[in-house]
Amino acid sequence: MRLTGPLRVVAVLLLVGLTWLLASTFFGEDSSSTVRHFFSGASEEPTPAEPHPRRYKCGLSAPCPPKHLAFRLVSGAANVIGPKICLEDKMLVSSVKNNVGRGLNIALVNGVTGELLDTKSFDMWAGDVSDLLKFLRPLHEGTLVFVASFDDAATKMNDETRRLFEELGSTAVKELAFRDSWVFVGAKGIENKSPFEQNSKSNNKYEGWPESLEMDGCIPLRPPLEG
Repeated sequence: MRLTGPLRVVAVLLLVGLTWLLASTFFGEDSSSTVRHFFSGASEEPTPAEPHPRRYKCGLSAPCPPKHLAFRLVSGAANVIGPKICLEDKMLVSSVKNNVGRGLNIALVNGVTGELLDTKSFDMWAGDVSDLLKFLRPLHEGTLVFVASFDDAATKMNDETRRLFEELGSTAVKELAFRDSWVFVGAKGIENKSPFEQNSKSNNKYEGWPESLEMDGCIPLRPPLEG
């Protein structure tokens, strides 16, 4: 039997109502809301994207206080991936800058102004340790020393080298050994041991190589020296 006009309208309304009830029963409130939106022609508001975490200098999770320098050190990974030294969002040492080398990678920074003074690498496997000694001996009071190891950092070290780093605030350098990973920030004339130092001797990360180390923080600038 064919439905006449009024009966056809009633049948369509019943079908719509049945569809809504089935959606609500089997899929819950969210799906029935979707059905209602569909039949009413309303569109859902897009879900706002979650904001990205704010990035501070050198990737720190929080900003440094005034008159502090933000830094991040990353030691080399085995003898494959070079180290990095970042200061105030400027990369001082990295493979991209093509100024890394096997051994110790060092950046000298003026502890009063934060100005970069010099960057050099010293081969501690086959190099001449006297080059490193000539670099460290004449440091001025207040000079900041950033160190990141790559490959082998200790084979060529002698007693004087270790003593000079101890005077800069290092405690790990006394036991630094073949292929250890090392990151360190010290200063000429420091009165206490540096709080910025990590040393890894674990040998189960890269087939006998220790894991790469990463360290960041905020270093207070020194007041200008009198005289």
